[in-house]
Amino acid sequence: MANQNAKGFKRLINACFFSVAGFKATWTHEEAFRQEVILFVVSTPLAIWLGETTIEKLLLIGSMVLVMLVELLNSAVEAVVDRVGFEHHELSGRAKDIGSAAVMMSLVWAAVTWALILL
Repeated sequence: MANQNAKGFKRLINACFFSVAGFKATWTHEEAFRQEVILFVVSTPLAIWLGETTIEKLLLIGSMVLVMLVELLNSAVEAVVDRVGFEHHELSGRAKDIGSAAVMMSLVWAAVTWALILL
């Protein structure tokens, strides 16, 4: 658990360590995140090569970053729901479905961004 008494620079250092732990946990436990990171690693050089302007390159890369951000949040929601219990509950299912819908929307947004810029 975070040190609630840490202030200033020490708090920032602690936050960095907690963030790295979050990336490691997501990489270890979430196959979808691993797939999206691989997609990001492949698409970033393509975006740099295919984007004609700096804005286009940023939009292409940023749309993929958005997918990973939403996946991190979805994974956090799923972890909390699973922590509460594995038995079926309507609200638990709804929370997971909503998180999944958010990931799908970010993927659609990325696909539309890439299609409109490249076509």
